[in-house]
Amino acid sequence: MRLLVYNIRYATGTGPAFHLPVPGAGYLRSNKRVLEQITSFIRQEDPDLIGLVEVDTGSIRSGMVNQAEHIANSLGHYTAYECKYGSRSINNLVPIVRKQANALLAAPRVTGERFHYFDTGIKRLIIELELDEVCVFLVHLSLKYRHRQYQLRTLHDLIAGATKPVIVAGDFNTFWGTHEIYLFMRASGLRSANNLGLPSYPSRRPRVELDFILVSAGIEVKSFRIPEVRYSDHRPLICDFEITREGAK
Repeated sequence: MRLLVYNIRYATGTGPAFHLPVPGAGYLRSNKRVLEQITSFIRQEDPDLIGLVEVDTGSIRSGMVNQAEHIANSLGHYTAYECKYGSRSINNLVPIVRKQANALLAAPRVTGERFHYFDTGIKRLIIELELDEVCVFLVHLSLKYRHRQYQLRTLHDLIAGATKPVIVAGDFNTFWGTHEIYLFMRASGLRSANNLGLPSYPSRRPRVELDFILVSAGIEVKSFRIPEVRYSDHRPLICDFEITREGAK
């Protein structure tokens, strides 16, 4: 199977124009051309599973286009998405922001989806998607180090309850280095598919490893790569893997 994980920054693009007329102004406008470039790129890679971070699900910024559904429909995939702030967050009252989400897409082998929420941080959503042989968790961790550590504890407890091999993927915001998740990985029995520690951010000249695909026992990583594409401020991760006999229940 092939898993593609990509923080697409709401298809707002990248480059100097993103910061005009003021720094960060690009967050208020998405680009249909960029969305089509992202969609075309994903289609060419032909993944079975897709984790999308920073997806607009239909605000005025995206021209009321649900980017998760747009990409899923283009691929013929199932999709599960949700606002990443949680139903009790004040962000649900803010235009544009309330449509900021994460999404998991999959070819039609889905047996269940669940939405969990961290109890700390602003970005709280955890999407769990259960397939026939594997459970996938998609996250976008907090920008604050202390909140990330609390979130990792919650994530550990969720993983401990899984009855199938597990993949945890997403944007971990590990600005302090990968040592941040070392104890979490050891406690959860996870290992990184990116065994060379290749950086994924920023996309123009990657220097930091912020995005991860972590796998449990029962999953054999066949290949891992980070394509040189710049449709977002992050580069995508692509992992080919197999479920081994060790993972059979």
